[in-house]
Amino acid sequence: MSDDVDPGLTVGQVAARLDVTVRALHHWDEIGLARPSLRTAGGYRLYTGADLERLHRVVVYRELGLGLDRIRDVLDDAGTDVTGALRAQRAQVDRRIERLQRLGTGLDRMIEAHERGLLLTAEQQAALFGPDWDPEWSARAREAYGDTPQWQAYAERSAARGPEEWQAVTETVTALERALGEAMDAGVEPGSAEAGRLVARHREVFSAAYFPLTRQMQVCLGRRFATDPEFAAHYDGIRPGLATWFHRAVDADARTHGVDPTTATWQ
Repeated sequence: MSDDVDPGLTVGQVAARLDVTVRALHHWDEIGLARPSLRTAGGYRLYTGADLERLHRVVVYRELGLGLDRIRDVLDDAGTDVTGALRAQRAQVDRRIERLQRLGTGLDRMIEAHERGLLLTAEQQAALFGPDWDPEWSARAREAYGDTPQWQAYAERSAARGPEEWQAVTETVTALERALGEAMDAGVEPGSAEAGRLVARHREVFSAAYFPLTRQMQVCLGRRFATDPEFAAHYDGIRPGLATWFHRAVDADARTHGVDPTTATWQ
């Protein structure tokens, strides 16, 4: 490389040739890693062909990920095992590639979850949520709520879940719904301490399963459970009248905590 390079290259010329910054060249000079051999009468740095050869090696080793101290050892210490140093760096690169591949897979799942919601096949959904589950629900929800923070939080949870994780969610939700039905059968009154504990449990389960649920948002959900035919059919299928009972329990709990159910909004 030095054969076709005239001595006396300026810092700017060298920076352009090697595609590095002038600041980097100054730093390498200051720490003694790669110094120019010549100076003009005015004190300006000038690099010879040999200097440029050393700089080229510095750039190559830096791009391979070696630190500046390690580069100095490779260039200046005759006892340094260069091959061993490069093999160690290669091992680090392999580990970094593996991490990046995992990151890429995670990003793909996150993108897909934001677009689809559930990352399960129709067969997996039927096995987990029952034969009456509509696999198109997620697409409809994405169309209706895809730009909301709640959908984003739901998608992030979904991206991290496979069938086993969703099975655990389903079991937790089913246990909660069973407890609601048993409480209604036992005559638990909305507004009682026991009903309040169930309402709080519902918020906790829902927040862990789907997205963070505030009291005001829970009021809106309870209202919908009682009035939306699809939701009402689900809860009344657990216990006749459960949709209305739960709606009343949520409203009563909200009043206890200073939230007016008649003016509650999705926030």
